[in-house]
Amino acid sequence: MRLLHSSSSPPAMISPAIQSALATVSESHLREWVEKISIPRHFRAQPENNQATARWLAEQLQAWGYSVELQGEFRNVVAWPRNKPSDIILVGAHYDSVPGTPGADDNGSAVAAMLGCAEVIARVAPQAPVCFAAFNCEEDDMLGSADFAAHAVRTGCRIRVAHILEMVGFASAEPGSQRVPTGLPIRIPDRGDFLGLLANANPGQSMATILGAARAYLPEFNVIGLEVPLGAELVLPVLARSDHVPFWNQGIPSVMWTDTSEFRNSHYHRATDTPETLDYAFLRRVTQVLVAAVLGETGLPG
Repeated sequence: MRLLHSSSSPPAMISPAIQSALATVSESHLREWVEKISIPRHFRAQPENNQATARWLAEQLQAWGYSVELQGEFRNVVAWPRNKPSDIILVGAHYDSVPGTPGADDNGSAVAAMLGCAEVIARVAPQAPVCFAAFNCEEDDMLGSADFAAHAVRTGCRIRVAHILEMVGFASAEPGSQRVPTGLPIRIPDRGDFLGLLANANPGQSMATILGAARAYLPEFNVIGLEVPLGAELVLPVLARSDHVPFWNQGIPSVMWTDTSEFRNSHYHRATDTPETLDYAFLRRVTQVLVAAVLGETGLPG
């Protein structure tokens, strides 16, 4: 395994267009979206809330000009640019929650970051080949993302890279607030104020793009990436607990973005995972790095 840091990565070339776009990422919008989604919304335990959340997401994405569909039996909400390209960059996050929990960080924060990115892309690069997917049933063995990934392969949709967002809104600068998963042979800071990336061997260039974007546009924001060798997730199951895995299984390059969940956030899978526990300045920085990386991958001119 290889650990990479944005602070020691070659910075991306600054694009004034991207820099201007990042300034428009709204912390208040991110907070508003987290507060909106933070109701128990498990696929089977709270079906009405789950379906209402899907409708709200579809309406929001349609309002920005995307062509939206409910894909598959698990009702993944998928937003395409109007030209619906067959070669795409994917940004995804699951919208369901654990039964009975509001799921503000898990996974409302990630849905908010996805929406923040979608809003900016719709405004500055509406024809860019970026698809946004809100997956259902992540809390049920990742059924929604597995169905989406298999469908993409069957229909010949080429996904250059899937950016999968999994809990990206909790941060703490307190010493000792960050733990390392048992058995993971790495050393990371003991303060939970960094963004973590997890990638398999395939998307090395995408990892470099993300770290370079963070270094260039938000040099004070610490982003740490872990490259996982093929098959390591079989030995260390902690590496295989979110929607990046179905893409890995299909041979699709995928990067998971995370605040490291229960290794930092004590509210994980609890009724206390509520909007007021999140750090919205941190969530905004995550969203800005996401926007910069995705726009950089699309080749947005300076």
